[in-house]
Amino acid sequence: MPNAPASSPARLPLGQQLRRRKPIEAFAEAGADGDASSSAAPRLRRSLGVWHLTAISIGATLGTGILVVLGTAVPLAGPAVWLSFVLAGVAALLSALSYAEMAGSVPVSGSSYSYAYATLGEGIAWVCGWCLVLEYAVSVAAVAVGAGQYVNETLAVFGLALPDAIAAPPGAGGVVNLPAAVLVLIATAVLVPGARESAWVNTLLVVVKIALLVFFVAVAFTAFDAGNFEPLAPMGAAGVSAAASRLFFSYIGFDAASTAGEEARDARRDLPRAIIASIVIITVLYILVAVAAVGARPWQTFTDGEATLVQIVAGITGQPWVALVFSVAAVLAIASVVLTVLYGQTRIFVSMSRDGLVPRALGRISPRTQTPVVGTLIVGGAVAVTAALIPLGALADATSIGTLFAFAVVNVSVIYLRRTRPELERSYRVPLYPLTPLLGCAFCVLLMVTLGWITWIAFAVWMVVGAGVYAVYGRRHSVLARVS
Repeated sequence: MPNAPASSPARLPLGQQLRRRKPIEAFAEAGADGDASSSAAPRLRRSLGVWHLTAISIGATLGTGILVVLGTAVPLAGPAVWLSFVLAGVAALLSALSYAEMAGSVPVSGSSYSYAYATLGEGIAWVCGWCLVLEYAVSVAAVAVGAGQYVNETLAVFGLALPDAIAAPPGAGGVVNLPAAVLVLIATAVLVPGARESAWVNTLLVVVKIALLVFFVAVAFTAFDAGNFEPLAPMGAAGVSAAASRLFFSYIGFDAASTAGEEARDARRDLPRAIIASIVIITVLYILVAVAAVGARPWQTFTDGEATLVQIVAGITGQPWVALVFSVAAVLAIASVVLTVLYGQTRIFVSMSRDGLVPRALGRISPRTQTPVVGTLIVGGAVAVTAALIPLGALADATSIGTLFAFAVVNVSVIYLRRTRPELERSYRVPLYPLTPLLGCAFCVLLMVTLGWITWIAFAVWMVVGAGVYAVYGRRHSVLARVS
């Protein structure tokens, strides 16, 4: 896309540009026409019902914390790890209620980025959008990396294992993480044909992962030992809080349904229902699995870097085929996370590209598939390379900060719109306003504060990079800044 003309008139001063808000009516126009500047532009296809939207939210969330992060959280909280899931779930639910109201008020693609643009201005919207890149693109790479553990668990049934050279990235004992890259590329290929087609694939994967976790709970409770919960919180409240901060990573993704605002058949009605239903289902399943896991295995034996659940099942049953089935299903469960989170990232880029803050190619809609094909291929390729070659480390943990910041902004946005646009049509209203959004924001800040300093440094570096990208590209190409 060509640069803005050097003599472009009436460009806003930086401070004024950062504060400028995008009218909600402009979002509605863009969603109706596919592009705010051209009514002839191809549109995203409205084909998703409430179950598809709920499955997108569950698919983007369910599996990450249980299949990848549980082994790192139990040593922090001990048997009280289920309380950490409750704490993280309450924080997520408060923000989910605010997401539900915003999704019913501003039913467009873009999630918290669009909500911030409509309420707090371009500056906060850019920070939100940049946080969402961290949440979606980086977290999906981190989740894909975790799939390698379960691939090796599957092969171990046959006495095989992937060589470290193709099972881990440089810096982690290998050359390339091939399973992670392949998983991302497969998800990218599934997304290209259309939202409805990929939604059906995701729905099937969600059914598989729920069945997987229910199966685990049933098996684990056959070996349940109440003595494993004594003492309940050996590291005290600080350990429970620290584990909750870590486990909040496992709730990243429930907001994915809000990125489908322009592909929902009835966004105002279905988005709030999907968001709330998904967070309730996810929290209940997480708590059940955490209780079953600790009941079946002493908490001191949980360690990072292992496929925890499959080892518990294999140890209880003693049957290799059970471990095989469980490991294959676990890979499919993680694939669902990769698919839906990748979907969310591409739809956020659609919104940001319309506003000129990222290159227009990322949001160009294909007339044939009615999906952002080019953007999907670009994002999928970039995430595949990241998952294959880069040890994510503290940057993956920083996704929690980015997400918490975005959630806090959504809570503030609810209060802002209630005060400035009381007449706006709302298909859902948060209960106990303004207490609910205030508590949601407070929980997000609390969890951010408990994260380690290395994570904060990684997040600060990410924000500095984002500020540079905005200064070099977004500031000069912003559509709203050129509107007189």
